[in-house]
Formats: sequence, C-alpha cells, structure tokens
Amino acid sequence: MHDDEHVKRGIDLERPNAARVYDYMIGGKLNYAVDRMFADQILGVLPNARHMALVNRAWLRRAVRFGAEQGIRQFLDIGSGMPTVGHVHEVVQAIDPTARVVYVDNEPIAVAHSEIVLEGNDNATMVQADAEYPDEVLEHPTTEAMLDFGEPVMVIMAAFVHFIPDSRDPAGLIGRYRDVLAPGSHLALSSGTWEGQGEETQRSVALYEKSGTPLTLRSPDELAALVKGFEILPPGVVFTPEWRPDEPPEDPPARSGGLALVARKV
Repeated sequence: MHDDEHVKRGIDLERPNAARVYDYMIGGKLNYAVDRMFADQILGVLPNARHMALVNRAWLRRAVRFGAEQGIRQFLDIGSGMPTVGHVHEVVQAIDPTARVVYVDNEPIAVAHSEIVLEGNDNATMVQADAEYPDEVLEHPTTEAMLDFGEPVMVIMAAFVHFIPDSRDPAGLIGRYRDVLAPGSHLALSSGTWEGQGEETQRSVALYEKSGTPLTLRSPDELAALVKGFEILPPGVVFTPEWRPDEPPEDPPARSGGLALVARKV
C-alpha cells in the first residue's frame, strides 16, 4: 500500500498497533513489519505470549456461545480487532442465523478487513469508532440500526480494559455502556493480570510502555470493581481457561496470563 494511502486511511506505521500485534500472535496476516517486530520482542521476553492470546480467543468463543444459549441475540464487540476464523458472528449465527453483531474498532485495517469479511452478512457489521467515547459508538447510525437496546445485548470487552489506565476511569466507561442496556443484558470481559505471573510479565509490560500503548494489569478484585451494576455469574473472575471450559485445561490456568468474567445486568 502506498504511503499516501496509509495516511489517508489513518494507518500509523511508525508504531506497533495493539490490534495488529494481537492478530500476529494468533496467526493472522493483517499486520505490518512494525507489528511483527514488536510482537517478536514481546515473545523474546514472554515466550508464553502467543499462548495467552490464543486462550483468550478461545474464551471469547465460549463466552459468546454462552450468551447465545441464554437467549441473547444481539452482540456489541468493543475493540473487536481483526476478523479471524471463529469470530463472534460465526459462533452466534451458528446457533441462530438472525443473531445481530456490531463490531467496534478504531484501527483502520481491522475495519477495512472486517467490512470485507462481513460483506453479504445482513446481521453483522463494523463500526469505526473510539470505544472510549461511548456516545460515538452507541449513537452511530449503524449501531442504532442494528441493535435494539430495549432488548438484552451482550457487550464484549475482550482484552480491552487493560489498555485503559485508572486515570481514564474504566469503571465509568463500562458504566456508560451498562446504563443503556436492558435488564438481562450481559458483559463479557477479559484482561491481563499480574496474578500468578513472573518477572517475564513485568518485562513485557515495560516493552508496551515504550511502544506508546501501556498496559494496566489488574487483580480479580480490581476487575470485579469495574463491573458494578452487574451480577458476576459463576464461576466468577477466573483465569480464562477456567471460565466454563469445554474440557479440563491441559496447562496451568495461570499460564494464560489473563482473567475473565461474564456478568449480567439485573
């Protein structure tokens, strides 16, 4: 792609992008040299990073399947990242083809490729917006056309809040989304954690600091505090492989480096 086209699309190739780095970690091809270089640096200090990304993606699929099994037919995926096999719409539309999904991301490559993947799917769409500005997401014409907030919605924040420091009030941000949701709506949230981690995690966090995309890792209690107004469903705030696994995890759960929860608005 020509440099002028990158600029026009708002693609910054000077710094790694979290969505593209994550795409590389899970085996995707929608990334650039700057993203792969950074990801390889992370893998150099945290060899487990690719495993962490993959088990988080597996948790996401289980969580949205759970939501669909509870009767939810509307899904709002905040910070959705790159389209991959087994993405939200594929999971829930396998249960009910009429289930509606709105993906939200501000990364131009994620948006462009999602639009290609979703072409011809009338019940799934992509919104380019900054999810830290809920009105930008909730009042977007596409969101308003696709989702009925008078009925239950599952809001998904997979590997999202650890990019929001306490100074930017993640609890308040989540509360803005919560306030528009109907009773019976669900929140699926995962985040990196210090819980059970070693020095290699500290080194990887230091690299993210230098990249301009710092991480704020949180404990189970800190994550629970972010979702006030929701009832956290069993099994609670646990390592991602421990959240309603299809079969017992083969690896120690802490190796996932991430915590997850699903909560319901009552």
